[in-house]
Amino acid sequence: MTTDNASYPGQPSTVSPSIRRLLCAVALAVASLPAFAQSAAEVEPATKPAPARAEAPRSKADAAATATLAALLPHLAASDTIPLMDRSAMFAGDLSRLISAYDASKGVSAATEAALANDADGKVQSVLRRAMTLLGTPYRWGGTSPDAGFDCSGLVGYVFRTALGIELPRVSREMASQASSELIRDRSALAAGDLVFFGRRGRVDHVGIYVGEGRFLHAPSTGKDVRTDTLLTGYWSDKFMQARRVPL
Repeated sequence: MTTDNASYPGQPSTVSPSIRRLLCAVALAVASLPAFAQSAAEVEPATKPAPARAEAPRSKADAAATATLAALLPHLAASDTIPLMDRSAMFAGDLSRLISAYDASKGVSAATEAALANDADGKVQSVLRRAMTLLGTPYRWGGTSPDAGFDCSGLVGYVFRTALGIELPRVSREMASQASSELIRDRSALAAGDLVFFGRRGRVDHVGIYVGEGRFLHAPSTGKDVRTDTLLTGYWSDKFMQARRVPL
């Protein structure tokens, strides 16, 4: 079976003390989000108050962060085989990226807002929730499951198959050429749940799932775990080639 280029975790019977400590830390982190947003606003001079309309995006950011953390909790609690410090570091890093992704001065893209508004049957949300539960899963070339690890296309295929029963091609370049999916070349038109493709020299060799706010979730490469990255700037921005909207 051909896989992508290698360059580019039951319900537990008991809850260990380390898990309890981790969940307490998560609860504290969630509770601190509103304070975080408020303290950020208070640093503005009194003579230059922030516009009232900035409150809505900040509330949306807090809600999005809370929803993502809620999705992460079952995964973290079930991952007792991962050392506590490793899981804590993974969680702290992802929380930091999540907060930085939701800039209070910006709302979600029109395409993402429309996709979520029209998601009456919850299919987009199902994809996003399933994808978020896999954060921190190790990369493994040829991997297609949480236990074995994932390569980039193995992760994307697993999410769509287990969330919605949709079978996608096994490798990224075949996903990128699938005629049944809508082709999107302009990244400003991306909506949550879209497949985003990257490559070199005109050849697709990597895929991820767009989650909104200019970020995508993917299995990066050997030695790294499933995580979110930005495609607005830096390495992945330069490698972005196109996107596909899978019919749900």
